[in-house]
Amino acid sequence: MTEWMDKAMETLRPWIGRVRAVEDDVGLMAVRRAAGTFDLDPDSFRQGSELPPHWFTFFGVETVRQDEIGPDGHAKKGVVLPPIPMPRRMGAGRRVTIAGRLRAGVPAVRKAEVANIVPKSGRSGDIFVLTMRNTYEQAGKMVAVDEMDAIYRQAVPPGQKTTATVPTQARTDHVWSQRTELTNTLNFRYSALTWNAHRIHYDGDYTRSEEGYPALVSNGGLSMHLMVDAALKHAKGTLTGYTTKLVHPLWVGDIIDVRGEPQKEGRLKIWAADKNGVLCGEMELEFAK
Repeated sequence: MTEWMDKAMETLRPWIGRVRAVEDDVGLMAVRRAAGTFDLDPDSFRQGSELPPHWFTFFGVETVRQDEIGPDGHAKKGVVLPPIPMPRRMGAGRRVTIAGRLRAGVPAVRKAEVANIVPKSGRSGDIFVLTMRNTYEQAGKMVAVDEMDAIYRQAVPPGQKTTATVPTQARTDHVWSQRTELTNTLNFRYSALTWNAHRIHYDGDYTRSEEGYPALVSNGGLSMHLMVDAALKHAKGTLTGYTTKLVHPLWVGDIIDVRGEPQKEGRLKIWAADKNGVLCGEMELEFAK
């Protein structure tokens, strides 16, 4: 850890352990919009309907005022998340425990805790890793705990491209696969469901000039959602949790090819590739009988 990062931690360390609670009515219209986004019949969901196990991510989302939005589309530093002094933020990993299902129309609460902030220095430069622990509760019971890592990086110098991870070819020994086109509309609708205004998902000029990406970046949360969707179609039992690691970006207009092994003893390993076969994400899911 460099000296300047050690100094920054003096401001950031008191944030660790802070909790924000966001109430949500899990409204039927929001549920039906989520259903339509993923090609399910919106009218099949009614008041009290049990939702798919991974849909908790659509609820309890922070509704930040417009004047609190920063230049990248996220909330300004210190409004919701710690004021980490690096401008670029990307999701990296996730660890989820699922204890129940949300029901439509029943009030719920999301408790967002700053679990940890870790400064690191390496070959790719200085970074901060922020870990958020989101706990979802409904009717007095815990429904899910979602622990997510986000990596903060330095700005890309004008005219330069972002430092990309080295592409690795995805395994081809899968027993099933499911391909989905990451269209502009799907990316937009998912970002709307999760109230995500990060400009790398819709503003091409900003994405190329300010963050150094060659194209619009498909939402990483969307990739994880589609991976779970695919797994649920090929697995047996009740989903109780999963871990995810995103290793390479996907671009809007690309495809995500979710591939899977046979399910063994309640565990299912899956991975995702882009149209060129490059590994983009890995996930291990756990199921109870």
